[in-house]
Amino acid sequence: MAPLISLKNITKSYSMGDSVYQALKGISFDVNAGEMVAIMGSSGSGKSTTMHIIGLLDTYESGEYILNGKIATGLSSDEAASLRNQEIGFVFQSFNLLPRTTVYKNVELPLLYRNIPIADRSARVMKALANVELEQKAQNKSNQISGGQIQRVAIARAMVTEPNLILADEPTGNLDSKTSLTIMQLFQQLNIKGKTIILITHEADIANLCKRIITLKDGTIASDVVNRNFKLI
Repeated sequence: MAPLISLKNITKSYSMGDSVYQALKGISFDVNAGEMVAIMGSSGSGKSTTMHIIGLLDTYESGEYILNGKIATGLSSDEAASLRNQEIGFVFQSFNLLPRTTVYKNVELPLLYRNIPIADRSARVMKALANVELEQKAQNKSNQISGGQIQRVAIARAMVTEPNLILADEPTGNLDSKTSLTIMQLFQQLNIKGKTIILITHEADIANLCKRIITLKDGTIASDVVNRNFKLI
């Protein structure tokens, strides 16, 4: 079976005044369906650039990216947006919820972009909220719930379109240690149910809760290992 994600010799540079900064120097790796992978590294390692490329939020100069059998090279912005909407659910460190809008409406938003009929939307939203144990908060505004609950709403929103991939960018970065473990437990449970999860982090203790760890350094892959210390929370 072909991998869900395949990156081959991806390079990316940024112009910084009169100089050019090479963020990625020909990285290659595959992610199979059902994996739970941490991509980690310090600031400047290339992990954020890698996340943006996997998420079709940024382009690259050379190499090839295949997402679920679809070549992601040379897409227009509209084509990239369409493929992103079909394949990927995003969870961000800053949550990116609408603060004076209900939990229900925040989770429903991606379905509106897809023009899903209203009858189907309701069932999908409540199923996604049930998966994060927040059905009872559906009519609360998102500024009326705790930080941990907000992040769980963000995860429900990422899941509501039933994507093939959940891409989480520093999803515990704004949370305390106890709440971070709760969120990672939720990711582990989603992975057990078959969801493919790629988690971007600079924290070793968070990466250690994933089954595979890819470490980037100076735009290259320093290591790509099965996590022998992995354990379920």
